[in-house]
Amino acid sequence: MPSLLLFNKPFDVLCQFTDDLGRPTLADYISQPGFYAAGRLDRDSEGLLLLTDNGKLQQRLADPAFKQPKTYIVQVEGETSPQALKSLCEGVLLKDGLTRPAQATQIDEPSWLWPRTPPIRERKSIPTSWLQLTIKEGKNRQVRRMTAATGFPTLRLIRTQIGEFQLGSLQPGEMQMRTTNLLK
Repeated sequence: MPSLLLFNKPFDVLCQFTDDLGRPTLADYISQPGFYAAGRLDRDSEGLLLLTDNGKLQQRLADPAFKQPKTYIVQVEGETSPQALKSLCEGVLLKDGLTRPAQATQIDEPSWLWPRTPPIRERKSIPTSWLQLTIKEGKNRQVRRMTAATGFPTLRLIRTQIGEFQLGSLQPGEMQMRTTNLLK
Protein backbone atom coordinates (compact mmCIF):
# COMPACT_ATOMS: atom_id res chain seq x y z
CA MET A 1 0.00 0.00 0.00
CA PRO A 2 1.24 3.52 -0.75
CA SER A 3 2.40 5.64 2.16
CA LEU A 4 0.85 8.96 2.98
CA LEU A 5 2.29 11.64 5.24
CA LEU A 6 -0.14 14.00 6.98
CA PHE A 7 1.69 17.22 7.82
CA ASN A 8 0.53 20.34 9.65
CA LYS A 9 2.19 23.03 7.58
CA PRO A 10 3.08 26.07 9.67
CA PHE A 11 2.47 29.64 8.52
CA ASP A 12 5.25 31.08 6.30
CA VAL A 13 6.52 27.67 5.08
CA LEU A 14 6.70 27.01 1.33
CA CYS A 15 5.14 23.81 -0.08
CA GLN A 16 8.38 22.81 -1.76
CA PHE A 17 11.65 21.31 -0.63
CA THR A 18 14.05 23.98 -1.91
CA ASP A 19 14.08 27.77 -2.15
CA ASP A 20 16.77 29.96 -3.68
CA LEU A 21 15.84 32.79 -1.30
CA GLY A 22 16.44 30.76 1.87
CA ARG A 23 12.83 30.85 3.08
CA PRO A 24 11.49 27.97 5.23
CA THR A 25 10.46 24.93 3.18
CA LEU A 26 9.15 21.41 3.71
CA ALA A 27 12.79 20.24 3.95
CA ASP A 28 13.03 22.02 7.30
CA TYR A 29 10.44 19.57 8.68
CA ILE A 30 10.36 16.43 6.50
CA SER A 31 13.37 14.18 6.05
CA GLN A 32 11.73 11.11 4.51
CA PRO A 33 13.17 10.68 0.99
CA GLY A 34 10.87 10.24 -2.00
CA PHE A 35 7.84 12.08 -0.62
CA TYR A 36 6.18 14.84 -2.61
CA ALA A 37 3.28 17.17 -1.85
CA ALA A 38 -0.08 16.11 -3.23
CA GLY A 39 -1.43 19.59 -3.80
CA ARG A 40 -0.44 22.95 -2.41
CA LEU A 41 -1.06 25.21 0.50
CA ASP A 42 0.02 28.83 0.13
CA ARG A 43 2.90 30.18 2.19
CA ASP A 44 0.50 32.35 4.22
CA SER A 45 -1.89 29.44 4.90
CA GLU A 46 -1.61 26.77 7.56
CA GLY A 47 -2.80 23.27 8.21
CA LEU A 48 -3.15 19.91 6.53
CA LEU A 49 -0.82 19.05 3.67
CA LEU A 50 -0.65 15.53 2.27
CA LEU A 51 2.60 14.10 0.91
CA THR A 52 3.08 10.71 -0.71
CA ASP A 53 5.77 8.49 -2.18
CA ASN A 54 3.38 7.24 -4.92
CA GLY A 55 2.82 9.20 -8.16
CA LYS A 56 -0.64 7.75 -8.87
CA LEU A 57 -1.81 8.57 -5.36
CA GLN A 58 -0.34 12.07 -5.66
CA GLN A 59 -2.41 12.63 -8.82
CA ARG A 60 -5.55 11.16 -7.24
CA LEU A 61 -5.28 13.49 -4.26
CA ALA A 62 -4.28 16.67 -6.12
CA ASP A 63 -6.24 16.49 -9.39
CA PRO A 64 -9.51 18.50 -9.19
CA ALA A 65 -11.10 15.88 -11.49
CA PHE A 66 -11.28 13.55 -8.47
CA LYS A 67 -13.13 16.24 -6.46
CA GLN A 68 -11.52 15.59 -3.08
CA PRO A 69 -13.37 17.98 -0.77
CA LYS A 70 -11.11 20.32 1.20
CA THR A 71 -12.28 21.89 4.45
CA TYR A 72 -10.89 25.11 5.86
CA ILE A 73 -11.33 27.15 9.01
CA VAL A 74 -11.20 30.81 7.97
CA GLN A 75 -10.93 33.94 10.07
CA VAL A 76 -12.30 36.89 8.13
CA GLU A 77 -12.40 40.61 8.71
CA GLY A 78 -15.85 41.83 9.75
CA GLU A 79 -19.06 40.19 10.96
CA THR A 80 -20.15 37.85 8.18
CA SER A 81 -23.64 38.26 6.82
CA PRO A 82 -26.28 35.70 5.83
CA GLN A 83 -25.98 37.03 2.25
CA ALA A 84 -22.22 36.36 2.18
CA LEU A 85 -22.76 32.79 3.41
CA LYS A 86 -25.50 32.31 0.80
CA SER A 87 -23.15 33.56 -1.94
CA LEU A 88 -20.41 31.16 -0.82
CA CYS A 89 -22.91 28.28 -0.86
CA GLU A 90 -24.19 29.16 -4.34
CA GLY A 91 -20.83 29.93 -5.95
CA VAL A 92 -18.90 33.18 -6.18
CA LEU A 93 -18.02 34.95 -9.42
CA LEU A 94 -14.25 35.46 -9.58
CA LYS A 95 -12.15 36.87 -12.45
CA ASP A 96 -11.51 33.32 -13.70
CA GLY A 97 -15.16 32.24 -13.50
CA LEU A 98 -17.85 31.08 -11.13
CA THR A 99 -16.72 28.81 -8.31
CA ARG A 100 -18.55 25.60 -7.59
CA PRO A 101 -20.97 25.84 -4.68
CA ALA A 102 -19.23 25.50 -1.31
CA GLN A 103 -20.44 24.42 2.08
CA ALA A 104 -20.13 27.46 4.33
CA THR A 105 -21.15 28.01 7.93
CA GLN A 106 -20.28 30.59 10.52
CA ILE A 107 -18.56 29.06 13.57
CA ASP A 108 -17.08 30.16 16.86
CA GLU A 109 -13.32 30.55 17.05
CA PRO A 110 -11.97 27.01 17.46
CA SER A 111 -10.82 26.35 21.03
CA TRP A 112 -8.16 23.90 19.79
CA LEU A 113 -6.44 26.39 17.50
CA TRP A 114 -2.78 27.22 18.14
CA PRO A 115 -1.58 30.84 18.17
CA ARG A 116 -0.15 32.01 14.87
CA THR A 117 3.37 33.36 14.69
CA PRO A 118 3.36 36.17 13.82
CA PRO A 119 -0.19 36.95 14.97
CA ILE A 120 -2.69 38.33 12.48
CA ARG A 121 -3.14 42.07 12.36
CA GLU A 122 -6.00 43.17 14.55
CA ARG A 123 -7.88 46.41 14.37
CA LYS A 124 -9.86 47.31 17.47
CA SER A 125 -12.61 49.01 15.46
CA ILE A 126 -13.19 46.06 13.09
CA PRO A 127 -14.43 42.72 14.46
CA THR A 128 -13.51 39.37 12.99
CA SER A 129 -15.54 36.21 12.51
CA TRP A 130 -14.86 32.56 11.70
CA LEU A 131 -16.17 30.33 8.92
CA GLN A 132 -15.89 26.68 8.07
CA LEU A 133 -15.70 26.34 4.29
CA THR A 134 -15.58 23.17 2.19
CA ILE A 135 -14.76 23.35 -1.52
CA LYS A 136 -14.35 20.71 -4.24
CA GLU A 137 -12.04 22.54 -6.62
CA GLY A 138 -8.68 24.20 -6.38
CA LYS A 139 -8.41 27.54 -8.13
CA ASN A 140 -5.37 29.59 -7.14
CA ARG A 141 -5.94 31.19 -3.70
CA GLN A 142 -9.60 30.32 -4.11
CA VAL A 143 -10.82 30.55 -0.50
CA ARG A 144 -9.15 33.93 0.00
CA ARG A 145 -10.62 35.25 -3.24
CA MET A 146 -14.08 33.89 -2.41
CA THR A 147 -14.26 35.54 1.01
CA ALA A 148 -12.89 38.81 -0.37
CA ALA A 149 -15.48 38.78 -3.19
CA THR A 150 -18.25 38.54 -0.59
CA GLY A 151 -16.82 41.52 1.31
CA PHE A 152 -14.94 39.66 4.05
CA PRO A 153 -11.19 39.44 3.46
CA THR A 154 -9.40 36.41 4.89
CA LEU A 155 -7.06 37.09 7.80
CA ARG A 156 -6.16 33.50 8.67
CA LEU A 157 -6.67 30.26 6.73
CA ILE A 158 -6.22 26.75 8.16
CA ARG A 159 -6.95 23.60 6.13
CA THR A 160 -8.36 20.91 8.41
CA GLN A 161 -9.39 18.12 6.02
CA ILE A 162 -8.76 16.70 2.54
CA GLY A 163 -11.19 13.95 1.59
CA GLU A 164 -11.12 11.39 4.41
CA PHE A 165 -7.87 12.71 5.91
CA GLN A 166 -8.10 15.08 8.88
CA LEU A 167 -5.61 17.34 10.62
CA GLY A 168 -6.76 16.00 13.98
CA SER A 169 -4.48 16.92 16.87
CA LEU A 170 -1.33 17.51 14.78
CA GLN A 171 0.40 20.71 15.88
CA PRO A 172 2.30 22.97 13.44
CA GLY A 173 5.35 21.14 12.10
CA GLU A 174 4.11 17.71 13.24
CA MET A 175 3.44 14.80 10.89
CA GLN A 176 1.87 11.36 10.93
CA MET A 177 2.50 8.44 8.57
CA ARG A 178 -0.50 6.55 7.19
CA THR A 179 -1.26 3.96 4.57
CA THR A 180 -4.29 4.23 2.31
CA ASN A 181 -6.28 2.07 -0.07
CA LEU A 182 -7.49 5.07 -2.09
CA LEU A 183 -6.12 3.55 -5.29
CA LYS A 184 -8.21 0.37 -5.05
